[in-house]
This record gives sequence, structure tokens and C-alpha cells, in this order.
Amino acid sequence: MKRVHIVGRKNSGKTTLIVDLVRQLRASGLRVGTIKHTHHRHELDVPGKDSHRHREAGAETVAILSPALTAVYFDNDGDRGPAGYATIDHAFADCDIVLVEGDLSASAPQVEVWRKECVEPPYASERAAISAVVTDDPAPGIAHVWPRSDVPALAKRLLELVRASGAP
Repeated sequence: MKRVHIVGRKNSGKTTLIVDLVRQLRASGLRVGTIKHTHHRHELDVPGKDSHRHREAGAETVAILSPALTAVYFDNDGDRGPAGYATIDHAFADCDIVLVEGDLSASAPQVEVWRKECVEPPYASERAAISAVVTDDPAPGIAHVWPRSDVPALAKRLLELVRASGAP
């Protein structure tokens, strides 16, 4: 999976940047996938719906297939860690790039969104795995700063990061 992680502190603008990047990359004719990574345990299925009842009955995997949307639910055992991406890799096979919101522990390329309102310093000041900080604010001590306001240039740089990572 050709993925790059957009990381950052809470309310740093990760989701807004991803939305802007998806639009830019799609306008360039690329196929884009996104993943929202969270460390919270969210229940995505709705109690009382048939699919939820199937899961409650013990089905290991449950899918919802409709003309508009397909969803597959399966329980993570909590021990999958980064291997969790391998379980959904096939769903992104046709994507030119996959933007993942979050997951500082990932081994894939990472860029951080940061702004001075975050108060705390960028993660990049402590984590060498972060390739660059995306911001329009001064970021003292950060070697690679990419301007947030230049979305076309950001999209190009993310594609270069993915290519350099050697992801299939």
C-alpha cells in the first residue's frame, strides 16, 4: 500500500489538510484512498441493525453490501499493531496513494501538521521518523518545513515521499 501518514497534535488541522490533499490529488487524475487511524475503540456498527446482530451472534466477519457502499467489519484482537494495515491492503490496491490520518507508530512515511495554536512543540522535534512539518507558522529547530498554504506543492512532495519509500 502506497501510504503516507499525516500526523499531528489534536486540532492541528490534519483532517482539513487531508481533505485539501484529496481534492488536489484527485484533480491531478490520481486515485486516492484515506484511512482514519485512531487509538480509541469506536463502535462503527449500529446496535439493533441486522449487521450488528450478526456480529453479536458470533460472526467473525460481517459485510454490508449495497449499491452505494460496502463495509466490512471484523474485530481486531488488539495484538495486530502495524500488521492491521495488511488486513485492509487489498481494498486500496487500485489507489495511487493512501493518506492515513494519524498513527505515529507507523513505519510508512510521515509528515506532521502543526500550528502555533497547538502550544506544544511539533512531534518532529523529538521523532526522526517524521519527514517534514507542514505549517505556515515559524517552527524553530525543525529542519524540513513545508508551507501549509501551498497544497499543490504538498501533494507533489507526498507523492515523492511515497515513491522514495519503495512501497509497492
